[in-house]
Amino acid sequence: MTEPLIRPVCPEDAAALGALGRQTFLDTFVGDFGIPYPEADLAPFLAASFSPGAIAAKLEEPRAAWWVAERNGDPLAFANAGPNTLPHPEARPEHMELRRLYVGKAAQGLGLGTQLLAVALDWMEVHTAGPLWIGVWSGNLKAQKLYAAHGFEKAGEYQYPVGSWRDDEFILRRG
Repeated sequence: MTEPLIRPVCPEDAAALGALGRQTFLDTFVGDFGIPYPEADLAPFLAASFSPGAIAAKLEEPRAAWWVAERNGDPLAFANAGPNTLPHPEARPEHMELRRLYVGKAAQGLGLGTQLLAVALDWMEVHTAGPLWIGVWSGNLKAQKLYAAHGFEKAGEYQYPVGSWRDDEFILRRG
């Protein structure tokens, strides 16, 4: 079996990343964690977050970077980092934020999340003017443990909107 390859994302990846992101969000937050998002909130959120057009626009964001882990051209996982947007009084746009680290269900257990995190953190360190930031769902203990192992500590809380639904999130900081 071919080893997965991690590479920077290109514009042609937008549709595949959108499909992977949408399915991973559903598998993780609706399936695994059982968050009962109302359909009236979930459907517009998924369209706004994971449509090919939405991903294509996000790929063009200045000072942001994306990476994909793929095998034989099929995306398995991806990460995105860019200027901080988290609502913390010490956070600044010139700081870097890990915005997404999504590993598809079929690829879990392959170590791709850890590998992508390492690539993203290395990039973030070079491109930041301060600490690194991550927002993580308060119930995702596995992700929190991974981030803690890489030096992140809880620095605050906020609510992440999925339509009118609000997820309780932790703000993590390193540095």
